[in-house]
Amino acid sequence: MSTTAFVHGFTSTALLIMAIGAQNAFVLRQGLRREHVLPVVLVCALSDAVLLQAGVWGMGGVLAARPEWAQFMRWAGALFLAGYAVQAAARALQPAHLLVSAKGPGASLRSTLLTVVALTWLNPHVYLDTVVLLGTMASPYPQWGRATFAAGGSLASALWFLSLGFGSRWLAPVFASPRAWRVLDGGTAATMMGLAVAMGLS
Repeated sequence: MSTTAFVHGFTSTALLIMAIGAQNAFVLRQGLRREHVLPVVLVCALSDAVLLQAGVWGMGGVLAARPEWAQFMRWAGALFLAGYAVQAAARALQPAHLLVSAKGPGASLRSTLLTVVALTWLNPHVYLDTVVLLGTMASPYPQWGRATFAAGGSLASALWFLSLGFGSRWLAPVFASPRAWRVLDGGTAATMMGLAVAMGLS
């Protein structure tokens, strides 16, 4: 039973977390720039572990009972994503700065961590997926089974962000040209604006 719960938590979390989203796009960009990668990966993995624990031990029910919290986070997340999308679009429209963006001085560690924290904790979908959905999946298990489910999910999250952050450097030769960075930033802008609009309309 413990092995089943662990595998269930690992596979379920892996399937949910691999979808393209604002958080993954940001980790990919930091990995390509080789800028503050480990702190960003740690924040993402630890945040997922905390949220997963909250869902497994019943926080999903609390959120469902307080819809005004979800409403506030939905609008705050939508505004933040829209602002980040505008910044990414501006980078894509300034080819003269793209190579500097790839190799030159970047954001401070503090600014980078504040951004990744906002991308993680202001995203209502992370609460639906990690807290509510995964918490519901873990609920049929006994107490020790839920702990094992959470351990499997936390491991899947940590492995994913480590792979995305440090594995992206293999793509560095591709992103040696301004055009590749323009495509990445343009895609990031479109993804984040689409998520912002979806949040605002949901």
